[in-house]
Amino acid sequence: MGSVNYQQLAADIVDKVGGEDNIATATHCATRLRLKLRDESKADKAAVEQLPGVIAVMPAGGQFQVVIGNDVPQVYQELGKITRFGGEADSDAGGEEGPKGNLLNQFIALISSIFLPVLWPLSGAGLFKAFLAMAAQFHWLAETSQTYIVLNAAADAVFYFLPMFLAVTAAKRFRTNQFTSMAIAGALVYPTIVALNTAGAPVHFFGIPVTMMSYTSSVIPIIIGVWLQGYLERFLNRTLPGAIRNFMTPLLAILIMVPLILMTVGPITTYAARGISSGVNALFAVAPWLAGAIMGGLWQVFVLFGLHWGFVPIMVNDLTTQGYTLLGGPLVSAVLAQAAAALAVFVRTRSAKRREIAGPGALSGFLAGVTEPVIYGVNLPLKLPFYFGIAGGAVGGAIAAAGGSANNAFVFPSLLGLSAYMAHGSFAMQLLGTAVAIAIGFTLTFLFGPREEPDSANAAGAAAIPDDGSLDTVPGPGGVAGGSGMATAVRTLDVSASVAGTFVPLEDVNDKVFATGVLGSGLGILPTDGTVRAPVSGTLMTATSTGHAFGVKTEEGVEVLVPVGVDTVQLEGRHFSTKVTQGEHVERGDVLAVVDLDAVRAAGYDTTTIMVITNTAALTSVTPIAQGQVAVGDPVLALEI
Repeated sequence: MGSVNYQQLAADIVDKVGGEDNIATATHCATRLRLKLRDESKADKAAVEQLPGVIAVMPAGGQFQVVIGNDVPQVYQELGKITRFGGEADSDAGGEEGPKGNLLNQFIALISSIFLPVLWPLSGAGLFKAFLAMAAQFHWLAETSQTYIVLNAAADAVFYFLPMFLAVTAAKRFRTNQFTSMAIAGALVYPTIVALNTAGAPVHFFGIPVTMMSYTSSVIPIIIGVWLQGYLERFLNRTLPGAIRNFMTPLLAILIMVPLILMTVGPITTYAARGISSGVNALFAVAPWLAGAIMGGLWQVFVLFGLHWGFVPIMVNDLTTQGYTLLGGPLVSAVLAQAAAALAVFVRTRSAKRREIAGPGALSGFLAGVTEPVIYGVNLPLKLPFYFGIAGGAVGGAIAAAGGSANNAFVFPSLLGLSAYMAHGSFAMQLLGTAVAIAIGFTLTFLFGPREEPDSANAAGAAAIPDDGSLDTVPGPGGVAGGSGMATAVRTLDVSASVAGTFVPLEDVNDKVFATGVLGSGLGILPTDGTVRAPVSGTLMTATSTGHAFGVKTEEGVEVLVPVGVDTVQLEGRHFSTKVTQGEHVERGDVLAVVDLDAVRAAGYDTTTIMVITNTAALTSVTPIAQGQVAVGDPVLALEI
């Protein structure tokens, strides 16, 4: 599929099914584009099947199903660019809820997806800021010079106006008008709105008191705002007359959303931040180490939710009245622990794309205290590095605070800013805390963090040995594995049962697409237990929001697809509880989902769980070895690679 033009394929499919007007709905599952047509007689099934990239066409269940395989998300995304359907924001259920699973996983997946398109500008600008900070620190460039002012504006703009960048990506995620979203974000960072916050005077809107906060560089307010905008726009588009809809919808959306955010998100965030900051500041008087642990451990979390702005007035007041602020002491540990965790990812990961973000991002974190690139592009999506960074920041912050460390100037917590911590408290304890934080963040991530898979498996023509030891090398004609007499090394890999149940030959499963083998060789299992586990170790290339299908790619490049039930995508996630998110590394036996089998059967769906090797053609052989009853973890497929 690598040579297929997805844009052309999407356009050809639309044309040959009778045009966009003949499509009532469009969704996709793990392998198929699912179109519900208004008039199926207008669709040229044979012509669609002949399109490059189409494996088969299977009308079933009232849907015109175009089987494309693992690349169906790319086709679906292109479909969204030329029709009112599809697009990168949509899920296979056609909804906007995002990944299922626990709330933390949903939140992380949501934030990561919204930040993904902005990561490279953030990373580049972060490195720019690091070099600029170095130039100022070593007096290569005066901070008062016009040259510095111009360069600083260039480096800082993407961070200052971050809400406007996120407005665009969030609008795509929540399927709303991105230009209206940008207008809303622009109002939040408009100079006069910023001035209202910095002035400190009471602010009213039609007589209603408004609690102001700084929205520059903020994340959560605009994401919440765009999410609400999506509901508002869909309501307005349904109710407004066509003659005025085009201009009244954005007018009302801006008119309603800007004051709503200012009067709700602002006060909630500000009062929460003030409460936390006051409590932490008071704690420094009775238990400095505990206050330091809270600040060092949770500072990046505060930044994520915009709560850190509540600490800034207290810090500024402390600097003005007493010449130093204890609140700043633990922050070096908080920032550098996250940078160290990212550095460990850079060393450990096999993903070149992740490494390209982690390396420069870690450098900008260490030198300039700019952690946005590594938080949103590395640590938070991978979870464990973020947690390890929190742990390092907490321990290091406790040590620094126990020594009374404080900064006597308002600086970004970083290596270059350490000079501001020399005048008050024990600088030795600050250095010790910083070193411990770096050591914890780096070591824990290096030892226990996800290693990730190469972006392109077998790019060098040889596969790495998996951690589970399931890959063996079979001797060639020379008689010694890997010896000089070996003509071809045949490697084997066993695939384990994802569910417990009864073996079903692939040709007998109640899905013609899989039964014909067009998507690869495999088998089915009629499950007796609803816990679905990973059949191999690898990266989750597919983890549908509906929880009905998962695709794992091993280090050797083997692609295992596990659809749970037949046509269960129609349930739109009901009775499925997903435990993982796309992009995660899973080990063989990890729980992928828990399914209420009785409820699925009661809804009229076949629960047969299918396991297929979607890149069968690239392997030497795929042989089902299951018999009768199988238990979770039993070898069911033997592969020769």
